Amino acid sequence: MKILALEFSSERRSVAIAEGAEPGQVTILGYGCQAGSGQTHALGLVEAALRQAGIEREAIGCVAVGLGPGSYTGIRLAIALAQGWHLARGVRLLGVGSFDAVAAQAQAAGLRGQVQVVADAQRNEFYVATYQLTATDVRLVQPLRLATAQQIQQCAQAEELVVGPEAGRVVPNGQTLFPDAATLARLAAGRTDFVSGQHLEPIYLRPTTFVKAPPPRADV
Repeated sequence: MKILALEFSSERRSVAIAEGAEPGQVTILGYGCQAGSGQTHALGLVEAALRQAGIEREAIGCVAVGLGPGSYTGIRLAIALAQGWHLARGVRLLGVGSFDAVAAQAQAAGLRGQVQVVADAQRNEFYVATYQLTATDVRLVQPLRLATAQQIQQCAQAEELVVGPEAGRVVPNGQTLFPDAATLARLAAGRTDFVSGQHLEPIYLRPTTFVKAPPPRADV
């Protein structure tokens, strides 16, 4: 099955088209990445990847979306593209955690041991999740949470590795890694936990701050 992967959760957006039934047996047929924003830019990345792969839109059987955490606007755009593809073509949909992709990329780069994956959460806070990396496994050991820069710096002082889109900004020796669509496609290969379009939602820890106004009182 051919997979279209969309990873828009960071400032470095990427698109990949892949084929394969298992994570270790995936071939990347088309790929594109670029910093930027906007729907036209995103659609251009998809079209360029399709041309590189030499396939038509009808050949895509699954769209995998990086759900973050990260840029809420970017993730929403990727979800909208996936939902539109589903409505037009009936493709299957998958959501993949963007931090899982970063952790997998860190492992592929040779990093081992306990790793903190971080991304900007605004309001002087950061998203962070802890993974244990070995030569054969990537395991989540502490789930996603909010942390201050000071808390992440304390992890670095304890000789824990810090990686992610914001890692270099938070700690001096942090390794900047952006979640990548090619890794997203590899993680999606072989999965069967497909979801409907309405169940694709960004990973977002904070509760909504929007409060619906009460209805106006009728005059009596």
